[in-house]
Parts: sequence; C-alpha cells; structure tokens
Amino acid sequence: MATKTRAGRAGRAGQGESGAPGLLDTYREVIGHTGALLPVISFLGRLPVAMIQFGSVLLVTETSGSLATGGVVACALALGQVTMGPVVGRLADRRGQRSVVLAFSLLNAVAIAVYTLGALLGLPTPALIVLAVLAGASIPGIGPLARARAVPLVRTAGGDDRLVNTVLSLESTMDEVSFVLGPAFVGLAAVAGHPAYAFGAAALLVALCGSGFALHPTGRTARSAPTTGRAARARGGRDRLPREVVVVRVGLVFVGVLLGACGAGITALTEELGRPGQAGLVYAAMGVMSAVVGLSMAALPERFGLYARWRVATAAAALLSLPLVWTDSMTGLYLVVTVFGAIFAPNLITGFALTERSCPPRRLAEGMTFAASAFVGGQAITLAVAGRLAETYGPGAAFALGSAAAAVAFLVALAARPAAGDGARTPSLVTRGGAGR
Repeated sequence: MATKTRAGRAGRAGQGESGAPGLLDTYREVIGHTGALLPVISFLGRLPVAMIQFGSVLLVTETSGSLATGGVVACALALGQVTMGPVVGRLADRRGQRSVVLAFSLLNAVAIAVYTLGALLGLPTPALIVLAVLAGASIPGIGPLARARAVPLVRTAGGDDRLVNTVLSLESTMDEVSFVLGPAFVGLAAVAGHPAYAFGAAALLVALCGSGFALHPTGRTARSAPTTGRAARARGGRDRLPREVVVVRVGLVFVGVLLGACGAGITALTEELGRPGQAGLVYAAMGVMSAVVGLSMAALPERFGLYARWRVATAAAALLSLPLVWTDSMTGLYLVVTVFGAIFAPNLITGFALTERSCPPRRLAEGMTFAASAFVGGQAITLAVAGRLAETYGPGAAFALGSAAAAVAFLVALAARPAAGDGARTPSLVTRGGAGR
C-alpha cells in the first residue's frame, strides 16, 4: 500500500504545474524502487566503456603516430562490443544478470590491461586489432542491463509509463555523464603523461564496480519474467520482435554515425589547431549539455508522444550539427559543440523508450543491449572511415558525414509508424502487468 501511495504521489507531482519539485519527486520515487546504491555502482561500472571507446583513438594515435590507425583500432574495439553486446543481453535474459555480468566484468578488466600493454609495446596494427576486438567483446554491458533491471522493478511496483520514462532519462543521463567524465579523464591523463594511465583506471573500475553491479541484491532477480501462458516455451522461449524495434535500431545506427563522425572531427580539429589534449574536454562540454537536457526529459508531457519526440530530436541533430562543418577555432568549437550536445540525450532516451515499449518481456535485456549495440555500431563503422576522411580532407569532411547521417536518421524517424498510436504502449507491453495510462 505504501509503495502504491508513493507511486501515485510521484506521478501526480510529475504531472503537476510546479516544474522542478515535481520532477525531483519523480526521481526520488525511481531511487526508492532501485535503491541508492544501484545507480552509483552502475554509473561507475559504465565509466570504463566511455574511457576506452574514446581513449582508444588517443592511445593508438599516440603510440603509432597515425590518426587513421587509431580510428581503425577503435573501430575494431567497438565492433567487438557490437557483436557480443546482444549475446550478453541474451545470456542475461536466460541465466540472470548476476553470473553473466560478474564473468564479463573480470574478463573485460584483463582484456583492457592486455590491450593497453600491446599498444605501449608498439605491436603491429593487426595484433592491436585482435586485442581491441577482445577488449570490446568482453564489455559487460552495464548501461543497457541497468535499464533492463530497473524498468521491471518500477513496473512490478505499479509504476506507469511516465515513471518508466524517468528511469530511462536517469539511465541515459548517467550514460551522458560517463561520456563526459570518461573522455575528460583520458584527456587529463594525456596532458599529465599518457592516455594509458586512464586505461589502467578503466581496468580497475570495471573489475570492482562491474562486480559490485553483478552482486547487488537486484542482480539476483534481474531475469526477464516468463511470458504468460502458451507458445513461448514451444518456440524455445524466443518471442518474435516487432518491426518497431528493428526500425528504432536503424535510427540509432545513424545517430551513432553522427557521434562517431563528430569524434573524428573533434580529434582532427584539435590536432590541427595544435591542442590535441583538448579533445577530451570538448567532449566533456558536449556531454554536460546532453546530461542537463537528459534529466529534463522526464518533465515532458505524455501528450508529446515518443514518435513525435524522435522526429524532433533527429531533426534537431541534423540542423545543429551543420555549424560544425565550418568551425575552425577552439572557441568556436566549444561554443558549437556545447549547443550541439543537447541533441544526444533526447535521441538515446527516446530510442530506449521505444525499445522498452515494443520489446517482448522475455527479451528485454537483449533488446536494450541490441539498441545500445546499434548506436555503438554506427560509431564503429564511422571511426575507421571518418578518421581517414579527416586526415585527407580536413575535419569539416568528418563533420559533414555526421550531418548527413543525422539527416538520414530524421528520414527514418519520419517514416516510422507506431503500432498503436503515437507514444502509446503496444499490445506486447500491455501484457506485462504494469499499470496502463
């Protein structure tokens, strides 16, 4: 009864006209369901991903002397993550998160350490690619698995769609903050001595905090609930994914291309201007704005449906990325990137929300990790291409590639159609037993 009372109070506060107090009450309600410790350890556990994804370009560029080589190796790392991410999610759906996350966290710590050592020893590019793939493939996927863990906790307690959107806003904001601090740590390590220092910290963090996330009491129950009744077991427990889930993944691929192209452009422009150590701080400026916007997403009214949000977010990405093409100074880069950073959280939050609304319950962890892999896959493809593009034609060419990808993402969002009304919950979600609107 107390839980329902709190849920009702938070829902009313979130829908009220008072603004910030209602929003804070809604976030307090989310923390009440997850516990205060879970967001902390899940945040620290996902920091290493941000550090090694961005840091790989700097690390290998530093040790090999080639931005193109850094881009190729970073691409290999991301492709390893993309390939294994859905497998990790599928294992978590079937076996529960505890054992899966624990094993992958410890494996990833070792893989990061070996990869870093290989780069410092100046191993040939093919060997670095293999080590990078292993480092990426062993990532435990704490970000998407935290979503897959927290959403059922809220739904089971009677939380409605608005409260679930708040969970996804909080999770995406933690992603954004991690992608602020991760590159910033790498940048500071590069200025202090060498990017490898950040990789040592990443290995330690994933071993400790990844294990903490796995062993948290909620990890014992973080397995997708069985589908009620009938044919799921007859089909081997593999519920069919609706078309909406696949369309969202396609859109996230192009948002990933946008971020990957911007990363290559930022790295190239800061090097061209003689300030390579500033690349991580530029990323931080972009991420701070994204995190602020991400936290405020929970205050959006329900009548502003998910598909409408997706279209607005992708259109904004296409428009706000254009000034980067003509940016040619550090001051201009900081100004443009800070404004441009506002588009990433809305795109990611909406993409994960659409995935959660459409994905069968038994495949929620897999759906979340696959959505994250689609985004990272877009980055991976672009890192190799945009690095060479920036070296050959300048940073503006990489930024232009990102703008084109954002335009395609907008066309995908424009063509997408919900199964049961804009922002409405699809039939596959109504059967979860969570509260409807």
